[in-house]
Amino acid sequence: MKFRHELHYDAPPAAVFEMLADPAFREAACEAQDVISAEVTLERDGSGFSLVVDQEQRTDDLPSFARTFAGSSTRAIQREEWSDTTGGTLQIDTPGKPSTLKGTIALRPEGSGTVEIVELEIKVKVPLIGGRLERLLADKVAAGMDAEHGVGVPYLQGR
Repeated sequence: MKFRHELHYDAPPAAVFEMLADPAFREAACEAQDVISAEVTLERDGSGFSLVVDQEQRTDDLPSFARTFAGSSTRAIQREEWSDTTGGTLQIDTPGKPSTLKGTIALRPEGSGTVEIVELEIKVKVPLIGGRLERLLADKVAAGMDAEHGVGVPYLQGR
């Protein structure tokens, strides 16, 4: 399944990049997503950065058929590799689950602000319900991005 989600910020791309490269921001975004636990590792590398967010997520908001698949909680490991300030790759691994989420993140100027664009290919290899699980994963990723945006707007206003 193809996934695309856009977030709009009233700040220039350089400021949005610096926000995304701030471990404290990433930790606050995890808190806003009400994860059980999260470990954020971020290393700057030239004009880019490498990020790993290893988190344990709640599943009590999932439909019963998906909770049977996911369990009482699920682990997600988000990996971002930013080669420069304009974007990079994104991969979300779910250890022990037959799913893959891979794609890109881009920051583009839009007027006086920035649009963050995430595009993913989401695949769940489970007979019969794989498509339904892909849609649920897409909804969870979008909700996580929206929660991060909710932290990002005041973060950027405070700069």
